[in-house]
Amino acid sequence: MTDTQNIDAIMDDIGKRAKAAAAELAFASAERKHAALISAADSVWKNRAEIIAANKLDLDFGRDKGLSPAMMDRLMLDEPRVQSIVDGLKAVAEQADPVGEVIEEWDRPTGLNIRRVRTPLGVIGVVYESRPNVTADAGALCLKSGNAVILRGGSESFHSSGAIHACLVQGLRDAGLPEDAIQLIPTRDRAAVQKLLTMTDYVDVIVPRGGKGLVGLVQREARVPVFAHLEGIVHIYIDKSADPEKALRVVMNAKTRRTGICGAAECLLIHQDVVNTIGQGVIRALIDAGVDVHAGPNLSAIPGTTEARDEDWGKEFLDMVIAAKSVASVDEAIAHIRTYGSNHTDCIIAEDDAAADRFFERLDSAILMRNASTQFADGGEFGMGAEIGIATGKMHARGPVGAKQLTSFKYLVVGDGTVRD
Repeated sequence: MTDTQNIDAIMDDIGKRAKAAAAELAFASAERKHAALISAADSVWKNRAEIIAANKLDLDFGRDKGLSPAMMDRLMLDEPRVQSIVDGLKAVAEQADPVGEVIEEWDRPTGLNIRRVRTPLGVIGVVYESRPNVTADAGALCLKSGNAVILRGGSESFHSSGAIHACLVQGLRDAGLPEDAIQLIPTRDRAAVQKLLTMTDYVDVIVPRGGKGLVGLVQREARVPVFAHLEGIVHIYIDKSADPEKALRVVMNAKTRRTGICGAAECLLIHQDVVNTIGQGVIRALIDAGVDVHAGPNLSAIPGTTEARDEDWGKEFLDMVIAAKSVASVDEAIAHIRTYGSNHTDCIIAEDDAAADRFFERLDSAILMRNASTQFADGGEFGMGAEIGIATGKMHARGPVGAKQLTSFKYLVVGDGTVRD
C-alpha cells in the first residue's frame, strides 16, 4: 500500500473506534466521567517530568523550524504550566454534567409533555497548533460533554501532546470508560488532517484552533461542519472618558502578558481628545516595555514609534508589536473594528456609560469587554474550566466553547395513549 492508503486505513480505523466509543459515552454516568478526569489530572502531575522531557524534544524541533519567540512561548511547558493543565482538568471535572440537562419543558393542550434536553454531538475532531495544553483541554471538555474526540496536534507539539494524551487514556482506563473516547492521530503527516476533514461517516464536527492558515485550510476542505476559530485581531479603544490608570493597566496587560495567545491586543485605537495625555502615556509605556508600536499619522510623532503601513491594520502579530491609531469618536472606532476585526474580542476603556453601551450594541464580536484586559478571553477565565477554542462564527457555539457548547439537544415527548385528532 502507498503511504496515503496507509493513512486512509489508519484514519478509518480511528473513526470507527471513535464512533463506537461515542455511543457508549453518550449514556456514561457523570460519576464515571468525573472519575476519569480526576485520574487523568493525577496522572499528568505524576508524570510531569516525562511530559516536560517530551516538551524539550518539541522545543528543539520548534527552534530548528525557526518558530518565533511568541510561538515558542506557546509551545513551552514547565512545572507551573503543567500545574495549570492539572487545574484545568480538575475544574472541568467539578463542573455540572451538561448531558441530560433539561433546557426547556412545557405541556401541550393535547396532553403531551415535551422536554428539550442536552445531548452529545457525537465525535469531534480537533485540529490545533503548537499549544500542547489544548490536548488536555479538548480531551476533558469532549469527555465531560459525552463526546468522543479525535485530536490532531501540531507537528511542533507532537511529543508533548503524546505524553499528555497517555495520561488522559489512563484516566479513561481507571474509570472503566472506553479508551477510544480520546484518540490522538499518531502521525505528523498532513494527509491525516485532510482525511479527518472529510470523514462524514464518523465525525460530527471539526474544531480548528490555530492561525489563519490552519483555519482557512479547514474551512476550504472540510465536508464536516466546522466551529470556526479565526484570528484574534483584538482591538482596544480608549475613549475620551477613559480613566488614565485603568487604560494603562489594561492595555499593558492585554498586549504584554502573553503575546502569543489569541486574546492578546493587536490594535490600539485612541480618541483624538486624549492622544496627548492618556495616549502618549500608554504608548510610551508600551515602548518602554519593548513593544514595537506601529503608529498612524497623529501618533507617529511620538518618539520610538514606527510609522504604520496599510497592512498593519487587521494583522494578528502574536508578538511584541501593536498597531495604534487615533480616531475622532466611538463611531469611528466601531467602523475601524468592523472593517479590520475578526469578531473575536474587542474592548472599550471608558467611564462614559453611553459610549460603552454604544460600543456593546453596535459591534458583534463574540466577546466584548469594558475596562478589562482582553487576555481574559479564555474559557477558564469565564468559569468554564477550559475551552476548546473561541468560536467566531454565529451558528450554535460562539465565544469560548466549553462543555455545554459541545452539546446539541433532543426532544423527549411523553403522552398517555395520546393520539392526534
